[in-house]
Amino acid sequence: MSTVAPHKKRKKAGRDPSGKKGDIDLSAYSGTAEKHGPIETLKQLPFDVKDKSLSVGIDAEERCRSGSFYQIDHSVLLSSAYAEGLEVMDINRAREKYKWLSHYWWHAVHADADQYTAQTDKAQHHGYFVRTQPGTKVDFPLQACLFIGKEGLAQNVHNIVIAEEGSELNIITGCAAAQAVHTGLHIGISEFYVKKNARITFTMIHNWSDQMVVRPRSAIIVKENGLFMSNFICMKPVKDLQMYPTAICAGENATVRFNTVILAKEGSTMDIGSRVFLRAENSRAEIISRALTRGGDIIARGHLIGEVPGVKAHLECRGLMLSDRGTIHAIPELEGRADNIDMSHEAAVGKIAEEEIHYLMARGLSSDEATAAIVRGFLDIEIKGLPPHLAKEVKKAVTMEEDLHLF
Repeated sequence: MSTVAPHKKRKKAGRDPSGKKGDIDLSAYSGTAEKHGPIETLKQLPFDVKDKSLSVGIDAEERCRSGSFYQIDHSVLLSSAYAEGLEVMDINRAREKYKWLSHYWWHAVHADADQYTAQTDKAQHHGYFVRTQPGTKVDFPLQACLFIGKEGLAQNVHNIVIAEEGSELNIITGCAAAQAVHTGLHIGISEFYVKKNARITFTMIHNWSDQMVVRPRSAIIVKENGLFMSNFICMKPVKDLQMYPTAICAGENATVRFNTVILAKEGSTMDIGSRVFLRAENSRAEIISRALTRGGDIIARGHLIGEVPGVKAHLECRGLMLSDRGTIHAIPELEGRADNIDMSHEAAVGKIAEEEIHYLMARGLSSDEATAAIVRGFLDIEIKGLPPHLAKEVKKAVTMEEDLHLF
């Protein structure tokens, strides 16, 4: 509980405290790329591209999918929607088609938030527009892939997702680089608008390369009785990942949930977190993260800000050290600005206990099998409300490293 007096000035949702001014030399990356596509179906993608895309939940066969968006480098290859009431298109085309989109453009995220938002505002390379019509309930997930196929490329995309009143939408976004690509910069600006009684479930899976720099910048506005649920999974190598999605519960009974699972291998730096402003009565928020290091460095942030009475929120951060090298720094924050709020947090970082290994080995498992079983249990986050097809994709992405026997 908290009885802290409310602040007079509110922070902008688009600001990212994890960002360091000038931490990356943007001029080191190329701003030009050859044109690709378009294509009529994802089956036309080269085999290696389809294979890498499948590792981030993008199915070229489009089984159990309501639509697809696919971008390679600076080219949109395909945008299609198969469900009635669902729109999927290149964001540039959407801005030409809908003049009212200017009211959403750089509204949740601010163009001057840091050098990455400014770079995208100055030199934007497409991105996707997704919208569900009022009352539309899309059963199968929409899939969207942002792919880098050129070595040393900067890809700056801007996405907008709108769930109109009473609609429901599930999205799988896969971000990946070609096997031959080692270095590059991906900046992804994403703005989400969840209207009254609407729901968005957004699952993002990353599979980059060991020298990629990745800078997602996302913000979400949730209105009355709306729900936004985010699942972020990164179990593959990346040089430098920095993200801090921020949500605003702007309507009564609005709910936000962030679930994050990351693995930092040696040489990786991951500064990740989530933030929720609870600005409406009876709004709810939950931030859950699981962080593993095999030699990389992780900063796991979480920030809950209760601004009105009657809000409820919980933050949970757990870290597991799988190597003597690497670090995990958990930074949970609770900020109360009103009376009668209920916010809590728990954080824990440690190694696998030897007695747990010995216990499982005494029951017939090898040391590696015992370790894998413990890691599997650690990663088993109960994500409430996922449709069956989406739950399957999330479980597959989380357990992929285990299947490759890398633990």
